[in-house]
This record gives sequence, structure tokens and C-alpha cells, in this order.
Amino acid sequence: MTIQAAEPLFDRVIWIVIDGVGCGEQPDAANYGDTGANTIGNLARELSERHSLTLRIPNMEAMGIGNLTPIEGVPPRRPGGGVGASGKALEKSAGKDTTSGHWELAGLVVSKPFRTFPDGFPQNAVDRWLSENNLPGMLWNRTASGTEIIEKFGKEHMATGKPILYTSADSVWQVAAHEETFGLDKLYAVCKSARVICDGLDISRVIARPFIGDPAKGIPFKRTYHRKDYSQHPFGKTCLDILAENGISTLGIGKIHSIFTGHGIAESVETAGNTDGIRAINEAMGGKKRGLIFCNLIDFDMLFGHRRDARGFAEALEEFDRAIPGFKSLMGPRDLLVVVADHGNDPTQAGSDHTREHIPVLAFSPAQKNGGPHDIGRRDSYADVGATVLHALLGREAAPDELAGKSFLELLGC
Repeated sequence: MTIQAAEPLFDRVIWIVIDGVGCGEQPDAANYGDTGANTIGNLARELSERHSLTLRIPNMEAMGIGNLTPIEGVPPRRPGGGVGASGKALEKSAGKDTTSGHWELAGLVVSKPFRTFPDGFPQNAVDRWLSENNLPGMLWNRTASGTEIIEKFGKEHMATGKPILYTSADSVWQVAAHEETFGLDKLYAVCKSARVICDGLDISRVIARPFIGDPAKGIPFKRTYHRKDYSQHPFGKTCLDILAENGISTLGIGKIHSIFTGHGIAESVETAGNTDGIRAINEAMGGKKRGLIFCNLIDFDMLFGHRRDARGFAEALEEFDRAIPGFKSLMGPRDLLVVVADHGNDPTQAGSDHTREHIPVLAFSPAQKNGGPHDIGRRDSYADVGATVLHALLGREAAPDELAGKSFLELLGC
């Protein structure tokens, strides 16, 4: 199967972001305090050294993930000794944020980093937010771990009705509130209000962080999957917009719709974590015969990376790897599977923040000839992924003034 201009090579692309699964520090990692970061390599080493376990991801191994960085228990594969294709990509955007990572994947490079507020948000902005929502006050307004902050202030929040406001090293305005005593609808409403304020502060995302529980009744606090993200609108076109303009159907699964604020996403499915996301991918593949299926699997990052839980992270990777044969079984000869990340989140690093890393780029299609893994190489930008998705579904890349990135479709061995 050869690539011809303006003639789509593929009917369907299944694009999966395994959130936070980096594969080695970028050259500028020291500027971000991330020297030595290597999410998948370091977690495999820690799994072995601390737990006497070996990371088992045979399907990604066959696609060449072990060729990208040393991973204990996951050896490299020579051409002809596996399937698919593998490479890694550099982030050009400033920062290591979820939004900038996804936008760059889709062809929009963020040259100016979103603002962060490690010492808390400006008092006038907080006062405006409290006044507009008739809130009795707020708790904290500083950086915090999401799980630790609800343990610290959950009881006081329930007693006073004051939402818990916090941030992190990322550009985020986060609001934690109890689903029952504060209410989900109210939490979403105050976060929508904060989004307007955050537009003026150049903050990437407002995140509603609901939780449940009542320690007085012996029920520990626990965050739920009713989280919602309220992002900035993209400041320019992405590959999703171009697909939509050309009549290509697009489905976002997980937090994709929120990251792009719906731009270029025709349909959306919310999910409750990785297991539910995998289910949603399979369901979509069973019913959607053309276009783009674009999914973010959040648990690697949210549940394990930020909490510095290497063993949990490894188990989540193994769960995803076990799902790959199911995806393949639903693929036709004109389907393309692309698996990438959006940044790193090394569970062995100090702190609880994202890490500035290369991301893996794995691909598979039944149309590929000769044994893989084919070598995609080191890509100069995450945006090469979006350029490839466009090339696959439109038969052409975007014009240079539309999007960043260069397609690697011709390297896939199709």
C-alpha cells in the first residue's frame, strides 16, 4: 500500500494517549528540575529492586518500546523480531503540562508557558471568585497533593462549606469539594466561574476535584471519577479542526473533549479511569468504521505518577498492554493504531509533578509489510504525531502555516 497525495491511506485511526508515560529525559530536563527522569525505565528498575517483580508488557515490547530506552525486563527488538513501529518525540512547547502536551501532539506548539502560581493565586482573583459564587471563604490556596489536601481539610470543608483551593507545579486552579455536602453541580458551577477568571491569568486548566467519604462514620475520604477539566481554548488550529473541516468524524474519549474545549471533536465519551477507557475504545472500534477515535487514559498520571506509586503505575501499564490484542482483533486492513504520551510523570522522582521527557510513539497496522518494529526515529516535535494522523486520514499533511509537525507515515512499512 503506497501513499498518494490527497488519497487517504487509512479509513480509521485509533489514537491513544497513555497519560504521563515518558521514556527518558529531554536535553533541557535540567531546566525543569528533571535530570534523570525516565518514567518507564525508572519504574521498571524500581519494580525489580523494591518489589522483586519484572515489568511484563509483551505487546508493547513487540512494537519496540524497549528500543527507546533501557527498560528492565523489556529488551529491544531487532527489525523482523516484532511488529508495528516505534520511536520517540521531543516536546517543543514550553513547560510539561497536559494541555501543552496534547495541543502539541495535535500540531499546536505552545511557545509561551502557561502561568503557574506556586505561592497561591492573587488575593483579588480569589476574592472575586468567592464573591461571584457567594462562597463563605476558601481553604488553603497554595500548592498541594490532591490526596493529602482532602485529608488535611476535608472535615473543615464539610463543616464550613468552604471549597479547598490549591495548585501544583502545573498551571492549574484546582477546587476540591465533597460530592454530597457541597454538591457536584455546585462544584462544576464554581469551576466554570473560575475559568473566566483564569483566562485573564493565563492559567491552563481549572479542575473540579470531587471527593466522597466521612471519617466521622469510619468512611475515608476518596476522590472520584466525576472530575471535570475546564481548559483554555486553543489559540490556533489543531489537526482535529482540519479533520472536522474535511468531514472526517472525530470521537474523543476521556478528557480529550475538555483539553481541546470541544474544538474539532464531534462526539465525546466520558470515562471513569483506564479500565473504562479501554472498554470505551473497544466499544467505539466495534461501531465506528471511519474517522478518528482519540482517547486519553488518565490513571497512569492521576493515580500513580503524581502519587509516586511505581508498582501501581507498572500494573496499569500491564493492564493496558493486555488490552492491545483486543484492539488489534477489531482492526481492519485500513486501520492505524497510534500510542503516545503527553509528558512524563516519573514515579521515582522527588515531588509529585510531571517530568520533562521524550514520549514513546508506537504504531501498528495490519497493512504493515515485513516484520517490525520499524524505526520511526527521534522526532523533533510531538506535533509529528498529529501530522501523521492527518496524513493517514486525508492523504496529505497540513500546510506549513497551519500546523507544526512532519508526518512519519512513510516510515511505518505500509
